[in-house]
Amino acid sequence: MKNAGAISWSEVDSREAALIERCTAGDETACADLVAAHQRMVYGLAYNLLGDGDEALDVSQEVFLRVFRTLSQFRGRSALRTWIYRIVVNQVRNRQRWWRRRHRSDVVSLDEHLRHFGDVEAKREVLPDRLLASKETASRIWDAMDRLPFDQRTALVLREVDGLKYEEIAYSLDIAVGTVKSRLTRARQSLRAELLGLRP
Repeated sequence: MKNAGAISWSEVDSREAALIERCTAGDETACADLVAAHQRMVYGLAYNLLGDGDEALDVSQEVFLRVFRTLSQFRGRSALRTWIYRIVVNQVRNRQRWWRRRHRSDVVSLDEHLRHFGDVEAKREVLPDRLLASKETASRIWDAMDRLPFDQRTALVLREVDGLKYEEIAYSLDIAVGTVKSRLTRARQSLRAELLGLRP
């Protein structure tokens, strides 16, 4: 199976390699630097996949515990952040399985999202009716994304929200690049149908 073969050691620059080496040697300052460099990304991805701030914080802690437990196994076959994306996705998937066993449903709260990430900065005054319409549109999009299968939603978030390349998504999800593209196609088709009211 071909997945992210295009990503190589060249993705890990010398400064990052030195940071990894210091972390694996038990340097607490280096570990703190690694967390500081990636915590926003980790939390943002966890939140976008789970739709719950408290759960995203819990997952973020689990992710960094996992990162430091397994960092010595990192071989530079991807950029460090891509390797961390993979851990986030796995931890979120595990959390969702835990939720399903307890029949808990996922709900994406727009208000919670805006509280954590803020609203889009306006260059000029926005009329209240236009602002309301944009928030309603955002809410519809997140609700529709929440109804996508987890694998499709994850691929869509990694591509459209986090801006990952196909190869990075493939590595993060441990799938072939072709599978990434087909999941994205299905996700976009489902999302479009949902937003246009073509689904019951």
